[in-house]
Amino acid sequence: MEETWYFIDSGHCDPAYNMALDETLLHWHSQGKIPPVIRFYGWEPAGLSLGYFQKVKGKIDVDAAHKYGAQLVRRLTGGRAVLHDQELTYSVLVSEKHPNMPKTVKDAYLVISKGLLEGFKQLGLQAEFAIPEGKLQTTDSAVCFEEPSWYELIVEGKKAAGSAQTRQKGVILQHGSIPLEVDNQKLYDMFIYPNEKVKERARRSFGDKAVAINDIAPTTITFDQARIAFKKGFEKGLNIKLETFTLPKEMVAEVDELANSKYRSDKWNFSR
Repeated sequence: MEETWYFIDSGHCDPAYNMALDETLLHWHSQGKIPPVIRFYGWEPAGLSLGYFQKVKGKIDVDAAHKYGAQLVRRLTGGRAVLHDQELTYSVLVSEKHPNMPKTVKDAYLVISKGLLEGFKQLGLQAEFAIPEGKLQTTDSAVCFEEPSWYELIVEGKKAAGSAQTRQKGVILQHGSIPLEVDNQKLYDMFIYPNEKVKERARRSFGDKAVAINDIAPTTITFDQARIAFKKGFEKGLNIKLETFTLPKEMVAEVDELANSKYRSDKWNFSR
């Protein structure tokens, strides 16, 4: 029998609001106020989200981000920086005690990412899970999409979706980026490299490592088309029914307060 989860389509919001809403949903689910949630959203203006532990100094070109109109925000989740621009972003919030959720982070990635896999199939794209051989090979790069991690989605050997996960207050929060288009000129200008030659080499190699949906789709996929496809994908991949949820005034007030006090503060975003 299908289980019913809440579905939130929050549209395009600013970076601080997006991260505050994810955290607020985590709190509400932890308190038993709401069932598990899947949320889709976009970014307006574009955002550069930093992993929880990621350093800004020496890694991120803050002036370049400002020049492009991208707002910096730090995530609750780990990993490396992601430029959120022309993409569909998703969040999944579910209790660690949910009977279908494995105890390990890696295995939980596999379960949740089945929804992403089915979403790509809905778009007619043949994606598969990244399964690195042995221990993950990591580099000093600050750019998320340069390397796939366990059970992230790849198409033709290239990373097509990036995800990050944290567990707090008994709740799994996994959110991730599904790019529709990627401007790698803009992307690499936001990171600091030893010199322009090294930056240009990294920029040129990006196309061998990552891919956006509209690089591979036979026809242009819009945000709304992607949203519909991945909603169906999560329902099929997780064997759930998604029920639209409208944020109550109490939650909206909590999100606004958290966005202002935390996610718009330099102390949170830059102090690591």
